[in-house]
Amino acid sequence: MNTGKTLFSQLMDFLPTHEFNRCVRRYRGNHRVRRFSCRDQFLSMAFAQLTYRESLRDIEICLKSIQPKLYHSGFRSTVARNTLARANEKRDWRIYADLAHRLIPRARRLYRNETFSVALEQTVYAFDSTTIDLCLSLFPWAQFRRRKSAVKLHTLIDLRGNIPCFVHVTSGRVSDMTSLDLLPIEAGAFYVMDRGYTDFARLFRFTQSLAFFILPAKRNLHFARRASRSVDKSTGLRSDNTIRLRGPKTATLYPQLLRRISYYAADIDRRFVFLSNNFSLPALTIAHLYRCRWQVELFFRWIKQYLRIKAFYGTSINAVKTQVWIAVCVYLLVAIAKKELEIDRSMGEILQILSIGLFEKTPLFQALTNQGVTISEGLPSNQLILFDF
Repeated sequence: MNTGKTLFSQLMDFLPTHEFNRCVRRYRGNHRVRRFSCRDQFLSMAFAQLTYRESLRDIEICLKSIQPKLYHSGFRSTVARNTLARANEKRDWRIYADLAHRLIPRARRLYRNETFSVALEQTVYAFDSTTIDLCLSLFPWAQFRRRKSAVKLHTLIDLRGNIPCFVHVTSGRVSDMTSLDLLPIEAGAFYVMDRGYTDFARLFRFTQSLAFFILPAKRNLHFARRASRSVDKSTGLRSDNTIRLRGPKTATLYPQLLRRISYYAADIDRRFVFLSNNFSLPALTIAHLYRCRWQVELFFRWIKQYLRIKAFYGTSINAVKTQVWIAVCVYLLVAIAKKELEIDRSMGEILQILSIGLFEKTPLFQALTNQGVTISEGLPSNQLILFDF
């Protein structure tokens, strides 16, 4: 007799079925599919992400070993590695990209009151990319160097909750700056970036969209100082100037004024010079906002450690993007479950617990919090008394 739901099934309950089906219909994911549906594909890949499976054969063997539990966990067909490989290669990766974009607003609403190191009402984003090395013979479409391939994940995260809001997968040869052309710009928000995104024509787009950017200045920047503000050097600040670009090209590409802030970080004995188009925030706040940019580096390190994106189950670009977007969906589902169930554990701890008991029939909250069910000894029972002393 089946009683209760598996942890995997309880986690998948946070998946909006109606929205998922709309994404599938939009790209005809189940067109002429008789058995292995897009939902079965998603569940199989989500299982692989949550249990750290190494290959398609690994996924097939592990799922067949728990075949009696699969139906009650949402699977409606047998998972074979050839079928899964064909689905990853042929079915449009945009199905799962759209699904992630349905989960992102839900996660951001749950984490909108989260605090980080800077007290600021506006939304703060960190934007950066990470490179994943690949084998050239297996991934020739992603050639990066003469004898190496790679893919890049250009990622924008909301620093309140470290929620990925924008992910763009490209080959390693694509420049970081070109990803700015696809970046959605929100008026009033702050975008913290690294020096590699210094392209004044593209940065001027932020100013025209009424958004703000913060990034380190290049050493050979040609500018003229227009105004200066006093700073408290005991805080690490060295200067706070209003400047105008004077380079032969930059003056035309960015015709408005900029703010140039010099800051010395005593803890790492390093000096930083920042550029921003915001003139209202205190200079020290802008310096602290750039420190928060390291959250995106920690996010990349986290997903490479706890999710399966360093090695891929397929070699085509569609299979790679499918795996990346399903990994993002799994991350968002766990983040949503963590917040809605009010679980006081880190995301890494939650994934480790799920990896070893994914098909146990235990309440999800109980499994993730170690809070067992207390049974009162005074409750009436149907058991008859055999001996009366």
